[in-house]
Amino acid sequence: MRRTSREISDLEGQLISMRNFLLTQAALVHGLSEHARIDSLWAASEDSIADDLSNFDDGELSESEDWLIEFLDTFEVLLAERRVDEAMQALEKGEGLANESRKKHSLSPTALITLETAIRDQRQKLAYQLADTISQPSTRGQELRSAVLALKNLGDAPRAHTLLLNSHHQKLKSSLPSLRSSKNSCGRAYTVALSQIVFSTIAQAASDSLAVYGEEPAYTSELVTWAVKETEAFAFLLKRHVLASPAASGGLRVAAECIHICLGHCSLLEARGLSLATVLLRLFKPIIEQALNANLKKIEEISAALAAADDWLLTYPPAGGRPFSSSASLGSAMASQPKLSSSANRFNSMIQDFLEDAGPLESLQLDGSALGGVLQVFNSYVNLLMRALETEESLEGSGSKIVRIAETESQQLALLANASLLADELLPYAAMKLLPLPPRMDEQPKRSSERQSRLPEQREWKKKLQRSVDRLRDSFCRQHALDLIFTEDGDTHLNAYIYTSLDDNVEDPEWFPSLIFQELFMKLTRMASIATDMFIGRERFATVLLMRLTETVILWLSDDQTFWEEIEEGPKPLGPLGLQQLYLDMEFVLLFSSQGRYLSRNLHQVIKNIIARAIDAVAATGVDPYSTLPEDDWFAEVAQIAIKMLTGKANFGDLERDVTSPTASVSAKSVSSIISHGSN
Repeated sequence: MRRTSREISDLEGQLISMRNFLLTQAALVHGLSEHARIDSLWAASEDSIADDLSNFDDGELSESEDWLIEFLDTFEVLLAERRVDEAMQALEKGEGLANESRKKHSLSPTALITLETAIRDQRQKLAYQLADTISQPSTRGQELRSAVLALKNLGDAPRAHTLLLNSHHQKLKSSLPSLRSSKNSCGRAYTVALSQIVFSTIAQAASDSLAVYGEEPAYTSELVTWAVKETEAFAFLLKRHVLASPAASGGLRVAAECIHICLGHCSLLEARGLSLATVLLRLFKPIIEQALNANLKKIEEISAALAAADDWLLTYPPAGGRPFSSSASLGSAMASQPKLSSSANRFNSMIQDFLEDAGPLESLQLDGSALGGVLQVFNSYVNLLMRALETEESLEGSGSKIVRIAETESQQLALLANASLLADELLPYAAMKLLPLPPRMDEQPKRSSERQSRLPEQREWKKKLQRSVDRLRDSFCRQHALDLIFTEDGDTHLNAYIYTSLDDNVEDPEWFPSLIFQELFMKLTRMASIATDMFIGRERFATVLLMRLTETVILWLSDDQTFWEEIEEGPKPLGPLGLQQLYLDMEFVLLFSSQGRYLSRNLHQVIKNIIARAIDAVAATGVDPYSTLPEDDWFAEVAQIAIKMLTGKANFGDLERDVTSPTASVSAKSVSSIISHGSN
């Protein structure tokens, strides 16, 4: 029995010696692969191995060698049981022993190499285990941070950070299938759920990164790059599952609301130093612009279809339509409820809805695109109104969109009422929805500053709207001026002959404004009466309209080269009587435009230039024009009588001078002659 026990002890000693020998050989091979300390190790190891083997044969182990064997066994257990903290402590203790041995030579060279190799191998095993732990979907929170920190402390910080971010990516990726299969797989609910998952994951990754690595630039840069990549993937999913269909069909409200939700979640990352709003803006801008354009195209098409059937009669908005309000009091706002034609009412309603839907775009900095789109469709609508001013013959074969012709002056003025009310009040009021408002007191200064900065842009936008209305007004004036000046056969009512022919008459003419200027006065009078009811609160627009129409006719006379060539150089030059008639016509225009309060400085000057040019033409024939012209009062009185007669307000019972003659007194007979002349 004693012999057997001794044999067993000898066998154990030999096994221990064999194990240490194998460890030594492994360390030597590892040293060779690293090309470090080669020569000295072989020399020292040969002697040491012999000494160690003799010592092992004797069954004697040093305390350090005992600890090394125990260290290896213990570390295997710690790894198996995933006791990371204790394993890290064991590694630190082993490194401390190795450092001490290098200084005090407490271990033989072979044992030291064995220890260093063991530490290196066990460190690698622990790193593999930590990497596997970090990659597991179940590893979260403090456990994840601890594993990343441990791997970082093992000297593999870059890899640990990459694994941390990849861990969050895998968790995010694994949650998407269940999200798409749930009842929230589309629309607003899906956007809320997806946005919350994505940006909360990014926020958690940022917190973990900051907790372990602080604000080290290299890792912060990697975090930002990763966050941008995740945001791009998120935007792709949202566009495919939510935004693509609404954007194509013009569903601006859905698209704008979804993106507004995303920006809300995204803004929570700013507290962690991540600002991804610009990334979202870049990614979503094309699809939002697609939705904007589709919506605007729909408005344009519907407006064109309605204009084809519009009777151009002004009515209040239909029941359920959007009320109009402004900075005025509620009572006055209700009293000035806008009246538009049917197509304009619908156009206004669609634009109101469009700008309300585009409200969230202010945070996307796309309000400029929205306003630009409104300007575009308004210009298209004004083009429809301009075509409604034309004749059916002029529209035939033009390829223009079908539009109902405004035949009466009331209908034509309604076109201007539509455009002016939209441009001056309704559209600018609707555009205020895009201005940032101060929702909280602490945000008020900043938001107020943004609001003020946008005001110049909107003022410029309103000017562009007004220029489009000016195009319609100029077209209106040009059309009516041409109707006055030209006959259906292409001849002119306003020509030199009506003045040059007067001096051929044997009898003195009956002085009264020429027919074309009578018609001009009557047209302006009718329009002024219609405008009084149609442009309530916008009297200035009506005044400018009458002013421009008068100027258009008079400027045509001033610029007509054929007219002046006949007056100045024709075979029958202008004589004293023709000059007097032209002078009377111009004074007549001055008087009624002054009384109607639409006499502009420009019109006054042009009329004076026409009179002066006519006087010069007569003087060029050798006749003294001033010797034949009556006093200025005579022209004013004749013009005033003409106004009263044309408006049906004439009462000549108290007149005592014959204003039809520059020198005679008024008599019942002379007044009768004027009336007779004016009625022909």
